[in-house]
Amino acid sequence: MKIQIKDVCKNFGPKVALDHVSFDIPEGKIFGMLGPNGAGKTTLIRIINRITIPGSGEVLLDGKPITQRDVEKIGYMPEERGLYRKMKVGEQAMYLAQLKGMSAADAKAALKEWFTRFEIQGWWDKKVEELSKGMAQKLQFITTVVHKPSLMILDEPFSGFDPVNADIIRKEILRLKEEGATIILSTHNMESVEELCDNIALINHGKLVITGGVDEIRRKYGNNNVELVWTDADGRHTEVLPREEDGSSTLEKYISKGVAINSYRELMPRMNDIFISLVKGEEE
Repeated sequence: MKIQIKDVCKNFGPKVALDHVSFDIPEGKIFGMLGPNGAGKTTLIRIINRITIPGSGEVLLDGKPITQRDVEKIGYMPEERGLYRKMKVGEQAMYLAQLKGMSAADAKAALKEWFTRFEIQGWWDKKVEELSKGMAQKLQFITTVVHKPSLMILDEPFSGFDPVNADIIRKEILRLKEEGATIILSTHNMESVEELCDNIALINHGKLVITGGVDEIRRKYGNNNVELVWTDADGRHTEVLPREEDGSSTLEKYISKGVAINSYRELMPRMNDIFISLVKGEEE
């Protein structure tokens, strides 16, 4: 699914939540929706899901205005988790899967497969209220993706996870992308953005600050330097040099001196630094 956000505006009384926001979300990619708290990300996510109606502008899905029927093809995991605490885990998962149009038989087979993959087979007859925050998060993730939606919207999907389980979720997100899903990832974790996202949009005070490919943006805000690590008779050395269009000429120059090249890489800023710089720039 290709998503187009076209000139979307939304006010809540005098507060401007979204101010003429436009960008495209490519099909089959992981798209990071970034911004500080209160920037307008959640409002835009709710508009994509047709939970909220925009004041003006529109959201297009494969070139057509998104409909309620399209929403059935979306897997949405909100930051505020919405599980019924008194229900049993299996009963809850079955209920949510069938809400997305799965038959009871298909839902049970798919859920059993997911429970096995996450090694949580023993949770089926436990009550949701018995689960830790991380365990409930796993259940929420499963119920978001079990119906194989072609568009998934994951709002802070790593919240509440220890590093081991966060890594499991990262791998599943990448696997789902490989299977063709379009994934919108809303997160404050810039390390996850660098690791997972192909493209991003940064929103602040309801306005689009920047959008584009992650590598393209990191390169744009870099200082055009490279790091060269080499070894000679005196030991190992690291040198930062201006990047040349033909990096091979730099390497040839050092190799001609009789040194061994260990590594040569472009130095690019971290997304976290770019995020802080752009948001502070907006504030100023």
